[in-house]
Amino acid sequence: MTVSKNEISPNTWARIGGLSYLIIIVAGAAGELLIRNKIIVSNDPASTAQNLLNNALLWRIGIAGDLIMHVCDLFLSIAYFQLFRVVNRPLARLSLFFGLMQTAVLIANKLNLVMPLLYLEHADKLHSFSLSQLQEMAFLSIQAHDYGFGIGLIFFGFACLIDAYLIIQSGFLPKFLGWFIGLAGICYLINSFTLLLAPSYSPQVFPVVMPIIFLSELSVCLWLLIKGVKMEKTG
Repeated sequence: MTVSKNEISPNTWARIGGLSYLIIIVAGAAGELLIRNKIIVSNDPASTAQNLLNNALLWRIGIAGDLIMHVCDLFLSIAYFQLFRVVNRPLARLSLFFGLMQTAVLIANKLNLVMPLLYLEHADKLHSFSLSQLQEMAFLSIQAHDYGFGIGLIFFGFACLIDAYLIIQSGFLPKFLGWFIGLAGICYLINSFTLLLAPSYSPQVFPVVMPIIFLSELSVCLWLLIKGVKMEKTG
């Protein structure tokens, strides 16, 4: 495939996608495991509120990290579109649409992480509410963020299924990566719909699907970043 001087090459798009994916994985894991899991105490609004006030800057860093992750979501969606439009332009557009929808939902959902700070840091101005009520409202906002994240990932799950087909059909990426990302998409959908429809089962489902998602996405990420695509098969 020949690429004009003003055109970004497929391998460059692959590296942009791979690097974006890596930042998404690292930022997502750090925000959840190193920040929110250290602050949120399950079924204990008062302890969670105290931890949040004691670690307000860390909480804000987590929100900022999530927003960086979502910016990388945009770069990943665009990189995928640029790579796969030569395979099937309508499906590549549909995948891009789902990716943009996911990102829009997840960015708006960050307000559910900002609200706990507003409730707790401005408690002295919110005279209509007791401290325990504000703590409970803050805790509910954090729980709403979990649901918002699950809703956003429904769109990403469908994007993964489309991307899986495009990878398998492409010829410039190994078919097994398509099966991996398709499996990740199914796991995202199972996890999100379980959270929405049968939340009592979510704690059992999440630990099962998450390792599959992590390994599948990491495989695609590293392949794009290190190996790239077969240039002769992209045009």
